[in-house]
Amino acid sequence: MLLPQLSPDGLAVRLPIAARVEQLLDDLALAYAEDPDDLGRMLARHAASVVRLDHAVVSEDMAEYERAMRAAEADASREALVDQCPSAVGLDDLLGPEDAITLARRITRLAGHIRPCTAQNRSPHP
Repeated sequence: MLLPQLSPDGLAVRLPIAARVEQLLDDLALAYAEDPDDLGRMLARHAASVVRLDHAVVSEDMAEYERAMRAAEADASREALVDQCPSAVGLDDLLGPEDAITLARRITRLAGHIRPCTAQNRSPHP
């Protein structure tokens, strides 16, 4: 389970996921070492899907069905990459009622220690 922490500047509650991202990057690196051509094509395909989706999101004249199709394409290419990462299976925390309440209490307790945000100490990250 994620263990919430107060950010170093005291302006937010932090849910650390860096260690989980590191596992994914390690898995991708190993998959690339095993088959650089195949994984390289998958990464390039996903990058192209992401660029097309980004364009659809910001385009004012893009039809909604086109946005949905591009989002589905990006989701599919992302899922194909995630399939190359065995550690992805354990990334999502599934919390039962007691664990969910415990996490909520931890976050709430930490939130009570957040310093009020002023113009001088406003964090650059939301």
